[in-house]
Amino acid sequence: MSRAKQGPMRHAQEVRHDRRGRRVQKPYPAEYRARMVELARSGRSPESLEKEFGVTAPTIRSWMRQADRDSGARADGLTTDERAELAVLRRENRRLREERDILKKFAAWSAQEMDPTLTKRSGS
Repeated sequence: MSRAKQGPMRHAQEVRHDRRGRRVQKPYPAEYRARMVELARSGRSPESLEKEFGVTAPTIRSWMRQADRDSGARADGLTTDERAELAVLRRENRRLREERDILKKFAAWSAQEMDPTLTKRSGS
């Protein structure tokens, strides 16, 4: 589809599926979100932007709230940078827990193998 037929900022969303087969929409680019927020703040209603660009009005309002948090105008949630840092820390925490659990299991197995009073299992 040509750019003229698509509209001034039409952003075709790619439909993907997660590991469980559920539909997952690829995130809109940051520049696109910023432009939509700019248009909404210039006086255009989120509903008119929804009709023109296909992004739902609640999504545009959510982007506006997040932009306010990022600029310091709102303090009722995490900024985009804080969200990213939290995601990294949660991933690291999950990995460290997995490593700890593996080491615990190995320590228990190792102690059992080293104890001469215990009878050996056929699998060891």
